[in-house]
Amino acid sequence: MYDSDHGITTGAVARRLGVSPTTVRSWDRRYGIGPLDRGDGRHRRWTPADVAMLEEMCRLTASGVPPAEAARTVRRVRASPDSLPVNPGVPASAAPDAPSVGAGPEPPSAARRSGAGSGLPLGDVRQECRGLARAAMRLDAPAVEELLRAALAEYGLVTSWEEIMAPTLHAVGKKWESSDDRYVEVEHLLSWHVSTALRRTAAAAPAATSQAPPVVLACVPSEQHTLPLEALAAGLAERGLPLRMFGASVPAEALDAAVRRSGPVAVALWSQARSTANHALALHVARTAFGVRGARSAPLVVLAGPGWRGPALAPGTVRPAGLREALAVISRLYGEDAGAG
Repeated sequence: MYDSDHGITTGAVARRLGVSPTTVRSWDRRYGIGPLDRGDGRHRRWTPADVAMLEEMCRLTASGVPPAEAARTVRRVRASPDSLPVNPGVPASAAPDAPSVGAGPEPPSAARRSGAGSGLPLGDVRQECRGLARAAMRLDAPAVEELLRAALAEYGLVTSWEEIMAPTLHAVGKKWESSDDRYVEVEHLLSWHVSTALRRTAAAAPAATSQAPPVVLACVPSEQHTLPLEALAAGLAERGLPLRMFGASVPAEALDAAVRRSGPVAVALWSQARSTANHALALHVARTAFGVRGARSAPLVVLAGPGWRGPALAPGTVRPAGLREALAVISRLYGEDAGAG
């Protein structure tokens, strides 16, 4: 409740908006987005009109607008309140700096880009990507979850993964590696919600109707990164293709058994780094024959991930450049439209 005479404190404003008091003070100090009435000059007190300006700042940064540009807009709005924009698709209480994806789909070549800083090494990326990074850095789980859901609904799985999720995950990982293991909590939170969003996408897809052999998805031994495989699994599920996901760090013996028991049309092996890529294992899988005598076959091995770069491809293996290409390669094995989804 507001004190009509004195307004509310910075801490109360921060709790209302779901941000830290430091963020509110920073916006005031850097961009002049502060209370009009400073009182005794030491303690900021925020009126309803002041809070409305902060909510607009949150909404704009949530849509990926750089903070400095958002602040200029908010200051103009303060000077002319009737110009306050309304976007019912983005609640004012949504976490600041989380991406809004409500402007209608765009092809990848026409993606909105932003070069403004967010504390992460993102480079030239979609505004939605930069906003997602900001939300993750603030550990705003509800905003991350909602904005991933909105991105998937608007852009679809492949574009969301390749242009929003993966670049943000990569930037968070680089931030962690270069900061003495700081920000690991950011990586864990973001990874959890990306995984949840991908699994929900897979779960929402119609059950596979094909009676054809499945696709086996597995990380090579010692490889713990599963999110790219989860993205591939979601893409296959969207296409109604059968799959078997075995997850992280699958021992060679277990992978061999899984291939022989399931008789897959393809085996996708993920390797994040050259230190985990096992070319001998990939070749062994590509040579694993199964089926009745006289009609035996072997799977196509899809070498997925940057760890496989370097050596020439062995017979029976392919090395797609990304999720879109991997889905196209596998879809063709089932006679499906490679451009579906």
